[in-house]
Amino acid sequence: MNTTPQPKHDIQQLIGNTLRWGVTVACLIAFIGGVIYLAKHGGEPMKDYTTFPIAEEAANFSAYTTLTGIIDGVLNFTAVGWIQLGVIALILTPILRVLLSLLDFLQERDWLYAAITAVVLAVIILNSVAGIK
Repeated sequence: MNTTPQPKHDIQQLIGNTLRWGVTVACLIAFIGGVIYLAKHGGEPMKDYTTFPIAEEAANFSAYTTLTGIIDGVLNFTAVGWIQLGVIALILTPILRVLLSLLDFLQERDWLYAAITAVVLAVIILNSVAGIK
């Protein structure tokens, strides 16, 4: 059985590719949302933005602020749903990078950096969970 550790270059390459692909996928998802928006609303006249109707916005608030609303929006091909999914993908990209770094430090048995990275990951997760309503 060959137990040689994975070279440091491979995990760094994986982390770099994860960041590149994460940002690319997030941009593509948001771009799809932009295309859907233009297809549905591109010919409409520009709204009057001198006043903001609060009641109208409150009715659609959960459509782009809850995970269920975002998933429903994506399944129904709404622009807001797709753009918000792109934002979520963009937010998850650095979180995945921190998780991969933690796994790398644990594999190398670098306990100090593993502990620091675990604290960073815990702070990110706790803040994300605390922000859910």
